[in-house]
Amino acid sequence: MADIESTPSAAAPAAPVVAALAAIALAVGALTGCSTTALLNALQPRAGVRVTRDRRYAPGARGTLDVYAPRAAKGNVPVVLFIYGGSWDSGRKAEYEFVGDALASAGMVAVIPDYRVYPQVRWPAFLQDNARALRWAVDHAAAYGGDPHDVFLMGHSAGAYDALMLGLDPRWLAEVGLDPVRDLQGVIGLAGPYDFLPLTSARLQAIFGPPQGRPATQPINFVTGHNPPLFLATDQADKEVDPGNTMRLAARVRAAGGDVSAHSYAHLTHALLLGVFAVPLRAVAPVRRDVVQFIRAHAAPHALAVQP
Repeated sequence: MADIESTPSAAAPAAPVVAALAAIALAVGALTGCSTTALLNALQPRAGVRVTRDRRYAPGARGTLDVYAPRAAKGNVPVVLFIYGGSWDSGRKAEYEFVGDALASAGMVAVIPDYRVYPQVRWPAFLQDNARALRWAVDHAAAYGGDPHDVFLMGHSAGAYDALMLGLDPRWLAEVGLDPVRDLQGVIGLAGPYDFLPLTSARLQAIFGPPQGRPATQPINFVTGHNPPLFLATDQADKEVDPGNTMRLAARVRAAGGDVSAHSYAHLTHALLLGVFAVPLRAVAPVRRDVVQFIRAHAAPHALAVQP
């Protein structure tokens, strides 16, 4: 796309629905809290989705992943590896059942891994863990009805950073025998930090290492124009991750001749940009619809129809 699209919230539903959505939206204000994600998970329907939990892709307590698959999948649906956020020091796959179900109910196999975080590890260990999880997803896609040649990466917040690093800097996927241009149909980043130097937080300085090595930690520095198609989204008033990260990366990719679709939504928050994937909040903004349409547009021609 030539420019960043400004995408308002969906048309307002009826008053009782608005009241219900508003009540839930207030609860979602701190989406990283377990109680809030538990609410979204509890309200998410499971019809037509088969869940397989705790498949091992790497050693250790955080080396497992969950798979959400359409029960009707016949071996040719897109596969989406979703990487959750948590500032690279927190998060659990069990908190994001609503995301797995939202993708699987749209006709995709969704894979959600846990991965090691600070202080157990520092950069780039979490990138390497997610690369291994992607290798597992490619190798095991067919067992869940997915197409190993129709694979997407998706992440939110710190997870969006991980997804874009894997999509733009080929060395991490090369370690597991994959190549981002050859093996990814697309990469989806929701509210991600892609260009966030200098580091002022002592915690981030510890995570990303000495100053001389920090330029190599920034996704924006690996733009060549030869990237898989990118879908980048932000909220215009995000207070946690500067929306300029999305805008600057999109502009850099576009200037290099790369494939990028960028969206700036209104009236959300950093957390709600992902929270609207849950059924009770989908009327607030069309983020899930737009992501699904991006995947449908870039999926292999033989993939099953994906409905928004």
